[in-house]
Amino acid sequence: MGNIFRSFKGFIGNVWFQNRIRIIFSILGLLFIAVFLSPRIIYNVGPGQAGVLWYRFFGGTVVEKVYPEGIRFIFPWDKFFIYNVRIQELKHEMYVLSKNGLTFHLNLSIRYRPEYDFVGLLHKRVGPEYPQKVIIPQVESVLRTTIGKYLPEEVYTTKRAVIQKYLLEASAQVSSKFIIIDEVIIRQIELPSQIKEAIENKLTQQQKAEAYEFIIEREKKEKIRKKIEAQGIQTFQRIVATTLTDRLLAWKGVEATLALAQSDNTKVVVIGRGKDGLPIILDLKQDLTQNTIQDTGKGIGLMTEEQPINQDKNFEQVTD
Repeated sequence: MGNIFRSFKGFIGNVWFQNRIRIIFSILGLLFIAVFLSPRIIYNVGPGQAGVLWYRFFGGTVVEKVYPEGIRFIFPWDKFFIYNVRIQELKHEMYVLSKNGLTFHLNLSIRYRPEYDFVGLLHKRVGPEYPQKVIIPQVESVLRTTIGKYLPEEVYTTKRAVIQKYLLEASAQVSSKFIIIDEVIIRQIELPSQIKEAIENKLTQQQKAEAYEFIIEREKKEKIRKKIEAQGIQTFQRIVATTLTDRLLAWKGVEATLALAQSDNTKVVVIGRGKDGLPIILDLKQDLTQNTIQDTGKGIGLMTEEQPINQDKNFEQVTD
């Protein structure tokens, strides 16, 4: 057994010695081919991606199978395509004409993604350039048709919701081509500066007009309120006037005088019957003079701590 091993080792050594240059170049050639062909043989399907295989000799695009994430090995004469199946954003600018021929500049943002299970069909029927071939033409067609129905001020102010509705319908049509459009956002509508200023001035005047109408309506209601209030006061006065008598007024005067006499803050209460039949009340804080006392009328009595005054028989005197 040992002799056989030594014989085989010697044979290998002789072959290597005689053909070492050929062997070295052969190995280097194989390594070069492997390095050169590795991009066509080894593919890495990353996160959020899907792969589609195309056979050169066995039926072309594989539509029944989508290759998930991971390392894939293929023959160098075949091809392997990788698609991003995450939600993607496409920013696009375009020009459209309004109803009166005015040019709009639109700035759009389109969010889309391919349907995972139909990536093979999408590749076979449309190809990797499907955003430029399907999404953009469809969105532009809808916007040109829709905006062409309206005037500039309508598009700029009140018709954005209508345009957005048509864009959703366009998204449903695109979904039949194995693409899902999640949202189309009109980020900006640019008009010529003169037209934009005219529209903004018009909107400002409309807001002022609405504010004036509100003020006028408010004043009308205030007029009605004051009229009703005046009518109520008039009715109240008419009813009260029929119930007021001299005896009632005298009684109310007595009640008021009694309340003042019982108050801790009352200093001097002078009661008398003047020509109007109401009590007369004096406050010691005022600078009372003899003329003031005389002006209170005949028969009025005044009493203070320093100088008592004789009482008339028709008056009462109350002090703290």
